[in-house]
Amino acid sequence: MSGAPRIAIVGGGLGGLTLARVLHVHGIASTVYELDASATARDQGGSLDMDPESGQRALLHAGLLEEFRPLSRPEDGELRLLDKDAAVGFRIPAPEPAQGDEGEERPEIDRRALRELLLGSLPEATVRWGHKVRAVAPGAAGQPTLTLSDGRTVAADLLVGADGAWSRVRPLVSDADPVYSGISFVDCLLHDVDARHPAVAELVGRGTMFALADEKGLIAQRNGGDRIRVYAAVKAPEEWSRSGLIDPADPAAARKRLLDLFPDWDEGLRALIADSDGPLVPRPIHALPIGHRWERTPGVTLLGDAAHLMSPFAGAGANLAMLDGAELALALATHDDLETALNAYETPMFPRAEEAAAQSADNLTGFFHPDGLRIACDTFTAVTSGGEAR
Repeated sequence: MSGAPRIAIVGGGLGGLTLARVLHVHGIASTVYELDASATARDQGGSLDMDPESGQRALLHAGLLEEFRPLSRPEDGELRLLDKDAAVGFRIPAPEPAQGDEGEERPEIDRRALRELLLGSLPEATVRWGHKVRAVAPGAAGQPTLTLSDGRTVAADLLVGADGAWSRVRPLVSDADPVYSGISFVDCLLHDVDARHPAVAELVGRGTMFALADEKGLIAQRNGGDRIRVYAAVKAPEEWSRSGLIDPADPAAARKRLLDLFPDWDEGLRALIADSDGPLVPRPIHALPIGHRWERTPGVTLLGDAAHLMSPFAGAGANLAMLDGAELALALATHDDLETALNAYETPMFPRAEEAAAQSADNLTGFFHPDGLRIACDTFTAVTSGGEAR
């Protein structure tokens, strides 16, 4: 773009940081306003598989693909689908180290490691830590303004909402709100699994395991640092996971209440909860309406979950957020006119996100159907020819 536009990015997650990085590659400055006090202020979540056509493409535009590879774990790409007796119904093996075209792999990487890679590639002053956005306004002549929690205001030529499910920026372009999906996760971690929990490590394998039955599930995922992250998934009212289960003052009782929801499940599967370390964290699953979009709003746009929040059952959220960030940056670098650039970014983003959101919603409904394991096996069989069904 001609001149030096003032670009304010609200949210320092993977999408916002990818946008800032690709802008930096093209010599365009931006400022990221992040609520967290530091990069280590909270847990960044589990592992991601980087899709060649979205996450890896974004890293290529960011000039970070080669730095990404040694941080990733192709060997953790196994998928297992189990019933509640721990019998394997379907398996996709992890890729061999030298197998196939490297660009076709979906290697795993921890969110924390990926975020650190992006942060380390930015000029030091790009991210403003501990900057909570209290309000946003459209401003005069299409120049939006931010009001920070300390009362300061910031004017921008472009305001990008990369601030997730409960975006402060979204109301400037849309009146849509996330809707509870009917499914709640409770997540926990097991540490030093190969030494301390070898049976669990063997059950989960080298990647991700879904155990599905009775319209509920136990999902376990290998993370770096010899950890396994566990998500217990149940159908429940939205308030249940907060008020009906988790008591921070009594984690043992909370763990027992969660185990009581899986009474006749294999003891090895129940050990994913019983042997976990640290707190149980409730995560109700929300989504924006499928096909969420907005009319072109001068000086404002959204990316990632702020634009197209969906359940995790398409494995697309972080990949799409990063692709959004990269393509928005490329549009801004290519077009002299800001509104032309924003239109060029949003036009392909909307249908791409709609397709992924529809798949995510279908999978959520199917996996937590009474016949969820069969539906999940059929789903993964349809998308891969490398699976092994029992």
